[in-house]
Amino acid sequence: MGEQIRYKLARSRRKTIGLEIRPDGELIVRAPLRAPIEAIEKVIRDKADWISKHRKIAAEKNREREKYLANMEPITPEEIDALADRMLTEFPPRVKEFALHLGVDYGRITIRMQRTRWGSCSSKGNLNFNCLIMLAPKEVQDYIIVHELCHRIEMNHSKRFWALVESVMPDYRDSERWLDTEGKKVLLRAFYNN
Repeated sequence: MGEQIRYKLARSRRKTIGLEIRPDGELIVRAPLRAPIEAIEKVIRDKADWISKHRKIAAEKNREREKYLANMEPITPEEIDALADRMLTEFPPRVKEFALHLGVDYGRITIRMQRTRWGSCSSKGNLNFNCLIMLAPKEVQDYIIVHELCHRIEMNHSKRFWALVESVMPDYRDSERWLDTEGKKVLLRAFYNN
């Protein structure tokens, strides 16, 4: 008999049993309200190799994160305030320029510091930007502006939306790659003490 696999159980009105490995390696088992424990534990036993593999992946990512954090300086609150101040003066004219190019209007521009989003656009046309984007290259900043303004035309991420983004920024995928790699490092620097 194999080793007992520890897990956290979350029951809901779902129809199937699902497994999730959290970044810290914790196994979350999502199960229907009336699923018997025996059925849940059978799924866990059947997926033991998958669980082990994904826990190893999570542990490796954590080691890489810790190594990265050990070699970098956090972003201080004073630096964050300076980024937000700079953004408040630099972004509005750029937003206006791209809005004119796209033929869209917009509401308020709000600057925040967020853990997961670089920008957002509300249904009323209010734009929110993460002040940490000021640490990105100018073309990445412009991509964030264009991305959010394109939501004034397409409030989704459909093929039409991406075609619209590409019509303004043909190389937008380069900015997406920067956000996926370097952007994650910026977020780590800003939030690793929190």
